[in-house]
Amino acid sequence: MATNLLKLDRQLCFPLYALSRQITGLYRPLLEAIGLTYPQYLVMMLLWEHNSMTVKAIGQELLLDSGTLTPLLKRLEKQGLLSRRRDELDERSVIITLTTAGNELRKKAEKVPAALIEKLPLAEDESCLLINQLHTILKNLQ
Repeated sequence: MATNLLKLDRQLCFPLYALSRQITGLYRPLLEAIGLTYPQYLVMMLLWEHNSMTVKAIGQELLLDSGTLTPLLKRLEKQGLLSRRRDELDERSVIITLTTAGNELRKKAEKVPAALIEKLPLAEDESCLLINQLHTILKNLQ
């Protein structure tokens, strides 16, 4: 009976992992068209929402450590999409702010969610329910 627990189709982790890879793959051509990788897109979405955030706050929102986030932010800065500067009140803190080019990229990126939804075999209400369930699980795990 215990061996049944080791069957792949009984695992929560596998369908989440496989679905994540599939969805990220669907995003790839949409994001390549606007010059972003998926992790860069996540950062830009946060900045389009807040305009300016600390590296620490971005890391907390995206569940990424600074070792992963810093190179990603440097690449976005090289692309001219954001600027990085030390906080004048706390030099340990780095503030990330959208540039004009970063703000302008938002217009192109606004097409991405609708294009992705068209590719998914989910009705809008199913999609909303799944998103809410996943957010609840993430929140409870933190």
